[in-house]
Amino acid sequence: MNPAKSSELNRFFEQHGIRDVECIFADVSGYPRGKLMPASAFAAGGELRIAQAIPMQAVTGDYSDDAIFPQSDPDLRLVPDYSTLKRSPWSSVPRAMAIHDCIELDGTPCVFAGRSLLKTVLARYQAQGLTPVVAPEIEFYLTAPNTDPNQSLLPPAARNGRTEAGQSAFSLNMLNELAPFWDAFRSALDTLGVRADTWIHEVGPTQYEINLQHGDALAAADQAFLFKYAAKEVAIQHGLNAVFMAKPIAGAAGSSMHLHQSVLDTSGHNIFSKEDGTQSARFGHFIAGLQSYGTDLMLIFAPFINSYRRFVKLSQAPINLNWAYDNRTTGLRIPHSAAAARRVENRIAGADANPYLAIAASLAAGLAGMDEALMPDAPLSPVDNAYELGHALPRSYLSALDKMQHSAAARRLLGDAFVTGYCAVKSLEYESYLNEISAWERRFLLPQV
Repeated sequence: MNPAKSSELNRFFEQHGIRDVECIFADVSGYPRGKLMPASAFAAGGELRIAQAIPMQAVTGDYSDDAIFPQSDPDLRLVPDYSTLKRSPWSSVPRAMAIHDCIELDGTPCVFAGRSLLKTVLARYQAQGLTPVVAPEIEFYLTAPNTDPNQSLLPPAARNGRTEAGQSAFSLNMLNELAPFWDAFRSALDTLGVRADTWIHEVGPTQYEINLQHGDALAAADQAFLFKYAAKEVAIQHGLNAVFMAKPIAGAAGSSMHLHQSVLDTSGHNIFSKEDGTQSARFGHFIAGLQSYGTDLMLIFAPFINSYRRFVKLSQAPINLNWAYDNRTTGLRIPHSAAAARRVENRIAGADANPYLAIAASLAAGLAGMDEALMPDAPLSPVDNAYELGHALPRSYLSALDKMQHSAAARRLLGDAFVTGYCAVKSLEYESYLNEISAWERRFLLPQV
């Protein structure tokens, strides 16, 4: 630890009365894991280790026994990114948090960690003098507490004592209904340095969308990770659940994480536009990369059984990878913009996706399209309906898992070890799902079979 950095950290901790630091990272599901460390030890550069299996811990809490994961379960080092150090907004006592990288003991990045994967993809851009710019749009629901998983999620009571019926898109009255939560959440995001742009009420009952400001891809992923962490913690403090499932309520709108992406050269020029403002060839190549490799990477964008309930016709959730200008029926939408802001909106990812993995997969596919000079399909017109073209994305979790497992392209873009490990974890989660008997089975099969 550099003595100057140690002194700087100690001053920060003393100024805010901080006793402990949350040393966190996102596991394969994007869930925050890590260790709590005394602030004095953190400032002194104390080494922190964790088992290599933790970054690939299944959402069920289980671990895969695939041979890709050593049975010896070796250690990793957790190495802080000091630029992410912030005060924890919800702790009962003053506490800080910092996002960490998972580093093998030989100094190489852990191939199973999402932040490592994103850094690997970004290094490919950097090698070509390119810098991706990303802006996530994240949707989620606020619901009443749910203590029985057999019961449906319900909207919380509003100021007038009633629950919201939904279909209140862009309603400011409905946006104001849970004002104490929003006030605390906005304050938490400010403390964490998460740069939110616009806030809207979405179509579903107490469903919302927050647009994060565009910026560096790694910083955007860090902010999306902290956004979800903060939403859940602040919601609990207000007797609510913040729900990022892709389809949490039957018959209601699904929740997405749209990714707006552009690419800058070393001069800061958007390479998707020519000097005269028209679109460049690389713009089309980037789109073509997403079209060519998007289905192979579907399990990244839709990582759970529930994810595939979101892809319903006429729901503004895409069912194919067609593209168009300002057309929300397509998987790839090009918003109207000035030449400097020309970008591709990938509408495939759900709110349940790990932001590090989703951004990495989308950028890897786009870069491959540019490297290989792939050509996109002809764009649909703004009045065309992409739903009429039918499903071209995997229809189920199992088909997406099979597609990724056997995809040479996915292994080339994301790394063989990562894809093997990721698919092993997803297979484990599917086996766990098969052990559950659903309400649908009891409702229809019990009386009639």
